[in-house]
Formats: sequence, C-alpha cells, structure tokens
Amino acid sequence: MARFLKSTPRIIKNKNMKYFNKIILASALVGSFTFSFAQKVDAKAKTILETVSKNYKAKKNTYFKFSYGTGTGKVSKTETGIFYSTPSQYKLNIMGNEQIFDGKKVYNISKEDQEVTIAQPNGSEKALSPINYLDEYKTGYTVTYAGKSGGLDLIKMVPVKDNGVKSVVLYINTPKKQIAKIIQTSSGNDLAVITVNQYKENQSLSASTFSFDKNKYKNYLITEL
Repeated sequence: MARFLKSTPRIIKNKNMKYFNKIILASALVGSFTFSFAQKVDAKAKTILETVSKNYKAKKNTYFKFSYGTGTGKVSKTETGIFYSTPSQYKLNIMGNEQIFDGKKVYNISKEDQEVTIAQPNGSEKALSPINYLDEYKTGYTVTYAGKSGGLDLIKMVPVKDNGVKSVVLYINTPKKQIAKIIQTSSGNDLAVITVNQYKENQSLSASTFSFDKNKYKNYLITEL
C-alpha cells in the first residue's frame, strides 16, 4: 500500500478521510502495475461484471448515496457519503470533506483544517468510484462467482499478488445491472463495507457540480502541487 499511496495526489489531512482513501484506492494498486502472475476469471462472474459495467458507462452521469462502514472483524463505525460522476469527472463528499476531479485537476477540500490541496491527476482518480471494481477484475485478480445472498449475485475477487487486500466481494443486483454492496477485507482482517442506499442516473446537474470555485475558500490555505 505504501508504494501506491506515495504516487497519488496529496490526500486531505483528516485521518478518517485518509483511511477512506486508503481503502477505496486499494483497488487501483493492482491496476497500477503489470503482473505476470496467472489470474483466473470465472465466465459467469465476467459476464455479470461486463453487463453492469456497460450499464453504468452508458449513463450521462450517476449518483450514489452510500454508507461506509469500517472495523476489524466486524463493522464498528459507519459514515454516510455521496458520490457524483460522469465518464470524466467526479465529486465525493464524506466525513465532512470533499474531493473533486474536474477532468483536469484533483481538489481535496478539508473543512476541519480549512485547507485545499490541488494536484495534477495521475490516473488513479477513477479508483474513488465504487464502480471501478467492475473493470479491475481484468488485471491482477482471480475472480469467481460465489453464489447468491438475499437475491443478489456475489462475485469474489482475490488479488494474485499481495497488496494488503485479502478479498473483495461485490454484491450485484443483476436484473437492475447495479452494484448493491462491496465488502473489502484486508490481510489484517480490517473491513471496509460500502452499501449503496440510493442510486440515480442521468440527472440534470448544474454546470458547477464538478467545478472548484476558489472564491468560496478565501479563508482557506490553498496549496497547489
């Protein structure tokens, strides 16, 4: 994990936000390097993932309201977050912090620290989206169909090389072609659980949804890397 985090833009100082990014961005670690290790992808799992991925990519924009639970062995703390995205932009709000990618730069906004950090993108921005896992199966994971739970299809992804993640389980509502939940378990048995509580698509969003207005942060320390 350390190797990957050093290559990303500077993340908001708030320690909870750092932990959030560390968990969600873990999927990008596998995609950041080329592995020669053999991976196996179950045909049924691949079909489901490709169908869901195609569905999301066909949308003008998407909106997720989600709960984000963490803990060791079991979830002991839960936060609520929202995520907007287009094929080339996103906005994430969680734990009182905001992160925006306007298609050119990444803006990390910490209300607690009254600080804004601006960084050039390095290709990892898409990792902040829960739907990134839909394409990450293509490299670095062994992927299997793991049955059903509560009417949802379960797909298990296991990294072919140790990256601090033991497994990722995707809960898929196949008829709707949507992700319902993601459970990521670390090698140390730490859990990160994202549960999608509300989903919307193709909304009429304001032109400023994915923009950063410097005038709103006149009392903030603004650092551009």
